[in-house]
Formats: sequence, C-alpha cells, structure tokens
Amino acid sequence: MRIILVGAAGDIGRAAHEALAKRHEIIAVGRSSGDIRVDIADMAAVRDMYLRVGRFDAVVSCAGDVTFAPLADLTQDTFMHGLRQKVMGQVNLVLAGLALIADGGSFTLTSGVLDRDPIPMGTSAATANGALAGFVTGAAIEMPRGVRVNVVSPGLLEVSAPRYGEWFPGHRPVASEDVGRAFVKSVEGALNGQVIIVG
Repeated sequence: MRIILVGAAGDIGRAAHEALAKRHEIIAVGRSSGDIRVDIADMAAVRDMYLRVGRFDAVVSCAGDVTFAPLADLTQDTFMHGLRQKVMGQVNLVLAGLALIADGGSFTLTSGVLDRDPIPMGTSAATANGALAGFVTGAAIEMPRGVRVNVVSPGLLEVSAPRYGEWFPGHRPVASEDVGRAFVKSVEGALNGQVIIVG
C-alpha cells in the first residue's frame, strides 16, 4: 500500500512508521520535516498535499497540538488552538482526501488517553480526544467505496516518559511496538469507526 503518514517525526509517528514501513511505501509528511511539508489546519494546504502525492491507499495522522494549562487559565482561544490543530487538522485530512483515496482505503487518526484517564492541565487535550472519537464514530457510517476511518488512542509512550512522565502520575507508559501494532490493525485490518485503545 501507499500510505501518507502525517506527523511522522514525532514519537507516535515514529512508532507508526516503524510498524508500517516493513510492508508498505510511506510518504512522510510534517509541518517542518518529511517528504512533504504541510500545516493540516490549512485546508488549502491539505488539498495541495494530496495533489502532490497522487495515488494513495491510506492516510495515517499522528499530528496535532493542544494547550496544556490549568483549567482556570484556559480561554476560548487556547481551546480553539487544540480544536483547530488536533481535531480539524485531522478532520481536514479526511474531508479533503475522501474523494481521492483508493477504494477500500483507510484513514487512521490519533487521539490519546486523556479523555478517558484525565490529568491536571489536560482538559484541552481531553476535549480534542473526545471530539475525534465522536468524529470517527459518526463518519464511519457514511464512508463511501468501502473506505474506513478509525482513531488510535495511545497512552503515554515509554519513549516520551522522560520528557512528560511527571505530568502523568500513576500512568503506565506503553511500548512503541504496541502503538505501532494498533496502526497496523487499523490500516491492514477491517475495523471501521473504532477507537483503538493502547494502554
């Protein structure tokens, strides 16, 4: 398969790349690195990315920023940052790619643990994660031509724990290999409209 991997340079993106590149052609996409550069919050840029890539069978998105701050410090603007980047950025990939993806292809988005196991300062991330779960559940029943859409929801990765572990007290970090397998399950399997939980 020819797979567009967005956010390929991050910890989750590297886990997905490691698992999928063994059997598939990967086009690495990022905001500041990769074969193609794109800001997924910009719909025009997403459309241009698809035109540059040409034929593709799957999209895997491991991208999207959110704001970590105490609830009392969050504003409409800081919430909208996460909704624009993590939610609508990934939704844009589906909307712009839906007519272009191969028959039977798949979109795999990425959320995270915080909507089901919250931490202090994680409300913006929890909100974005919950929105992505709702999107794939709703969109799955309207996918044309056998196309599927799922979201992988990993816990804190072991490789990320040295940087972020103190924000996640009591959370058990997950192995990159387990996260990679979740992306393989979504891309190569038959699931549709599912939140694939890792950890």
